This record gives sequence, C-alpha cells and structure tokens, in this order.
Amino acid sequence: MTSFAPAPQRRAIQDLPDELISQIAAGEVVERPASVVRELVDNALDAGATQITVRLLAGGVRLISVEDDGCGIPREELPVALRRHATSKIRDLQELEHVGTMGFRGEALAAIASVSETAILSRLDGEDNGWLLEARSGELRPAARNRGTTLEVKELFFSTPARRKFLKSDATELAHCIESVRRHALARPDVGFSIWHEGKLVEQWRAVPMGEGTDRNEALARRLSDVLGADFVASSIAVLRTSASSGITVYGRAGLPDAARSRPDQQYCYVNGRFVRDKVLTHAAKSAYEDVLHGHKQPIYALYMEIDPARVDVNVHPTKIEVRFRDSREVHQAIKHAVEDALAAPRAALLAQAAGHTGAGTAESVPLPSSGHPLPSSATSTGWQPAVSAPRPAMPAQVQFAMPLQEAAGHKVSDMQALWAPMRDSQVAAATPPSTPGNPATASTSPQGQSAPPVTPDSSVDAAATWPLGRAVAQVHGVYILAENAQGMVIVDMHAAHERIVYERLKDQLGNDQPIASQPLLIPATFAATPQEVATAEAHADTLRVLGLEISPFSPKTLAVRAVPATLAQGDAVELARSVLAELEQQDASGVIQRARNEILATMACHGAVRANRRLTIDEMNALLRQMETTERSDQCNHGRPTWRQLSMKELDALFLRGR
Repeated sequence: MTSFAPAPQRRAIQDLPDELISQIAAGEVVERPASVVRELVDNALDAGATQITVRLLAGGVRLISVEDDGCGIPREELPVALRRHATSKIRDLQELEHVGTMGFRGEALAAIASVSETAILSRLDGEDNGWLLEARSGELRPAARNRGTTLEVKELFFSTPARRKFLKSDATELAHCIESVRRHALARPDVGFSIWHEGKLVEQWRAVPMGEGTDRNEALARRLSDVLGADFVASSIAVLRTSASSGITVYGRAGLPDAARSRPDQQYCYVNGRFVRDKVLTHAAKSAYEDVLHGHKQPIYALYMEIDPARVDVNVHPTKIEVRFRDSREVHQAIKHAVEDALAAPRAALLAQAAGHTGAGTAESVPLPSSGHPLPSSATSTGWQPAVSAPRPAMPAQVQFAMPLQEAAGHKVSDMQALWAPMRDSQVAAATPPSTPGNPATASTSPQGQSAPPVTPDSSVDAAATWPLGRAVAQVHGVYILAENAQGMVIVDMHAAHERIVYERLKDQLGNDQPIASQPLLIPATFAATPQEVATAEAHADTLRVLGLEISPFSPKTLAVRAVPATLAQGDAVELARSVLAELEQQDASGVIQRARNEILATMACHGAVRANRRLTIDEMNALLRQMETTERSDQCNHGRPTWRQLSMKELDALFLRGR
C-alpha cells in the first residue's frame, strides 16, 4: 500500500536543553487565527492523523477547534506540552538539522496559550478515557473522546485587545483559515480535511484511498481537482523528474501557458511536504515558462520537491514558510528542468494518447514555403539552413473536390477552377493506386469533367486518424489551416506554428558556444549611466561581446554602445543596453546569455516563418502539422500565443444545436 508519509513513532514530550534553544530561530508569532490553524494542523499531521476537522466561530476569533485521530498525548505529558521549548520532534542539534516533521520548535502551543483560553483533550489508544487540560487553570480531569487529540482555542487575543482590533472582518479571517488548511490538503491527499464555520460545513476534502491501483501522481491529481477545481487539472500537465546526481525529485502539475493568470494566486511549492514561499523556487518555475509565456502573465502550478532534509534549513523564519537551501543553484536547475521537460512535449500527442490513439505521425523533412523575405544575414552565418526535401510517401486520400462556385466581382469561375486544377490533379494521382492486371484502377468522370473520388483503403483512413493534429483539408484566408482528426476539427495558425518550428530548429543548430553576430554602429549611442551600470559593463565585457553587444565607458558617468546584435540593429540601442545590464546585475551571466540568445533567435524565426496570405498546398500543410507533432513547445509561438485549437464533435454539434 502506497503512503505519503510513514506512520510516526510517538516520542515523549520533554523540555529542550538550553544549548539547543539558542540554536532555534525567533519565537513563534501568532498573528491571526490562520496562524493558530496552521500550527495545530501541523501537530495533527505529525501525530499521524488520517482525518482532521477544523471548527471555527467568528472567523476563528471566538473559537478554533482542531480535532484529529492521531496517536494522542499521554496524561503526564499534557502539562509539558504547554511549556515553551517542549517538543517530541527533536532532541539535539543533529535532529534539528535533519528535521522531517512539520513542527519542531515546541513554541506554538505556549504562544497560543499566552493569548487565548486554550484546552487540550487527548486519549491514547487502549485507554478507558481521555484527559482534558485547561491551560489557564491547570486543571486536569478525565473526559470522553475517541483516540486522538482536540485542541480548543477560545477568545483569541482577549488579553491583548490592541492586537485583536487589528484583525480583519470575520469573512476575511475565515478565508485565511481556509487557505491555511487548503495548503495542507494539497500536500496530503491521504488525509481527509473538513472545515466548519458557525456550525455549517464550508469545505470538505475526503482522503484519497491509497490502494495498489492508485499511485502518488494519480492521488495528487484527484486532490488537486477537489481543492483547486477540475479546470486546474484539465489545464495542466504532470511533472515528474528525478535527478540522479543531486537526488532531488520534483513532481506535481504545471499549468499550460494558456491557463496563465494575471495574479500569482495559484502557485503552490512544497519542500518535503511543507508549503513554502521561496524566491529560488518561484524564479525557477517562472524561468521554465520563458520560452512559452511572455508578458506579465503568471503561470499556475503545484510543485512538490523531495530533498535530503540535511540540505535544506527550515529553521529560518518563525512561521516556517521560508527555507534556505545548501545549494540553491542545484535546486533551481532541478525545478526548472522538471517543468521545462513537461512543457516541451507537444500537447497534441498527449491528447491523442488520452483519447486512445497511440499512433504518432512521423516528422518529415519537408521544406515549408518561405515567407518571401530572406532570412537575416546572421541566420545564415550561424549555420542555419532550410531543411532538405526528402522522399516521402503519398498522403492518404487528401483530395479536395471542387464545389459549385459563384462568380465574384472581378473573378471568373474558370479562373478559380484553373487555380485549383493542378493541386486537384496531383492529389488524385497520388491517392489513386496504379493500374495492375490484377487490380485495375477504376476512374470515372463526373458530368463536369472532374475526376471522381478514388477508392481509398480503410487502413489509410485509420492511419490518418492516428495523427494527433489530423490531416489538412483547407486553408482559410491564407492564415489558418483546417485539419480533421479523430476528435473533430483542428484550427492551426500557420505563421505561429512555423515560427516555433524554425525557432526550435535554430536553437538546436546554433548551439550554446557560438557568439551572436554583431553590427557596429556608425555613431555610438551614449547614455548617462549609474555607477552600478558602469561597473557591470566593465565586469561583464566578455559576456556582452558574446551577446553581440559592445558597451564601453565614454566618461566616468557615461556609457557608449558601439555595436549591437545584427538582427536588432534597427532597435533602440540604449534601451537594449540598459535592460541587458540590469539583468546581468541581478542574474547569473550564463542565464542572461541564454535568454538574450533565445530572444534574438526568436526575432530571426519570426522573420523566417511563413507569412499570412501565403497559399500552401495540402502537402505543405500536412508537412507543417507533422512537424508540429514532434517539435518541442509547438503549442505556443515564440511570443506565447497558441498555435492551434481543437474543436471536438460535441462542440461543433452544439454550435448547430444538433441533438436538441
């Protein structure tokens, strides 16, 4: 049976030695009811609870009650539990450095009891009754309860009215309490959670049974769907990557670029089951979206990282929501590469597999038509060349038959038919089997003199249905490609799709060790620079040259831009220089080089991609679709726009009210 956390072994609660107390971070601060809820749920999870119930009154100000079915607390340890720096989680400094529990300082209950009326009711397994301890009076008496612990916190901040008046409305405090429990629920799908407010059930998340048929990712997906909604799972993809060198495992779900939001309100990061807000993790996740998400949109994700507890310090903030890593760069790369790998897979193939179609189209080296504009000189100087045409089998039954045409202003029907005739004849010839003595090719002629539809074997139709993006059937206004697949209709933005294909090809062929071609400026562009910008320009002169930039001091407070990347020669040199210097000041030089290189290659790919109003043949459209199916990140163009959309038969039927 798969479990998210091993069954804990109960240890006695005792006072910590003074030496260890001095090693522990600042004392716990009870800021609001949500702080109390977080600490009490932490303790319940550490006790091995499988069901946790939170009851609130007035948003948690009048009452916070947390019930669990954990291991319980012995009678003699109940008074010790309320003393400061008394805990069962750690014993010495070595255990503090390898802490694997949610709580460990032994300060929460003492801090809560000092600003409220606190009571603990607990019962061990096998005892006849539980024991209730009133924190303020110290009275200890027997009471009825099942195995587990109940902690009641009444009249929060009653002894400190100045702090109580700074609390928000009951609705606001309730929302914070729910969010606190939600963060725990996302990390532990094997535990059930319920929240009651004023006697009414406001949230409930049932435990996901962890049997042999349910793995960790499936359980997480079900809990994410329950907590964040089915749309979160539907608009995200699974993440799973283990680094053999670092021993770091990253799993969870990363949202598709289309699901990005204006606020970072659906970004959840966990380290060894603990919810954290860390700049390293946030920046790593955002960096993974650089190639597919542009602008100020915020991605959605729920990422879980497992790392050796000795390599992460959770004892750096009173609320334990911040951590410090021994090797931040290693962690950054683990998160970034895990999300990048998940986003790189073309989504069309994943959707086809989910629909039960395991066949995959083969990417063919078919040259797509040029945009009519030559690539910039730097594109050819870096070794990029168009793909060479290779022999390929005829496309199965991709014949478009003429429809009755009406004359439009300035155009004759005969002229339009003449445009389609070569395409139609070539497709009929390719799709019609050759005549043999045993299998004569039969062809009939329609009254209009057009070839009749050839007889296509069923196997060819089935083969076309296995292509995730289907087979092309038409082009709309020289901008969009219409294709038919097993699910319905696919609409492709041909310029955006080809732009991504060319961009990824440029990245693969250019590599990471070649400098970007630069263009000297006839008149250097000068600008007033800050001392930090001058220092950065001098310290990173070699990095700037790799980027195709030449920036040198013109005076003690002025910098001169003497060369810029050739593809950006028409842009604002000063603005480009300032942005690169600012990024070099904040980020690692290698990361800046990679991002700047990708931006330049994206500009080159945009100029080299198929332009709108460019007529493509059916074969060229299908070549584009097959390359999309095997190109990484082909679901978005270089600017973050989607390249294709799927309309299912159900959606098409709804448009025409079929079945109503």
